[in-house]
Amino acid sequence: MPLVPEFTALWPTTLMRHALPGAEAANPVLAELIEGMDAAQHDMTADYLAGDLFDHPHPALGWLKSCLDRAVLDYARHAGIDYDLEWRLQAWPNLNRFGDYHNLHNHPHSWLSGTYYVQMPGGTAREGGRSDRDPNAISFFDPRPQANMLAIKGDPQVDPEHRLLPRPGEVLIWPAFLHHAVHVNLSQEPRISISFNVVLRWKDTYLP
Repeated sequence: MPLVPEFTALWPTTLMRHALPGAEAANPVLAELIEGMDAAQHDMTADYLAGDLFDHPHPALGWLKSCLDRAVLDYARHAGIDYDLEWRLQAWPNLNRFGDYHNLHNHPHSWLSGTYYVQMPGGTAREGGRSDRDPNAISFFDPRPQANMLAIKGDPQVDPEHRLLPRPGEVLIWPAFLHHAVHVNLSQEPRISISFNVVLRWKDTYLP
């Protein structure tokens, strides 16, 4: 038996990032649809419980729902879930104008959460200010309390924040318990996305 160390990743927090096929054609259609909804509904982005976007019959939303259902299945298989799951997707549109952002939050009563990116502004409206600004980026934070107390450079196990700038046509999926925040939009171009929760239809067979 070789004297080789064995490593086990305990309690991993998996983030899925995937570019959806067909996004280039669908995104202009989705952007126009969401901008129309925003014009007709006061405070659309903040009122995420007002309804389920996927109840809308538009074919572009049907395309997106099919892609997201497949992405959820891929996430589950990657996680090692080898039994059948049943879920529903509950979605809402987001339109962030100049100065808009999303505070730190998570998504209770769901298994997974995610966002599909329809339109991402390319640049900022102002120069100067803080050098560490990342307009329109999304940050995810270590869910383990005080895990970064002994953080050292280069060890990803104790890096308290993971920040990335999504691209149009990408979907991100993560555990719904994970706290995240969306950085401010500093462009005159709106940031348009569709967020969603993956809500399990409960079965006792899900119990560990």
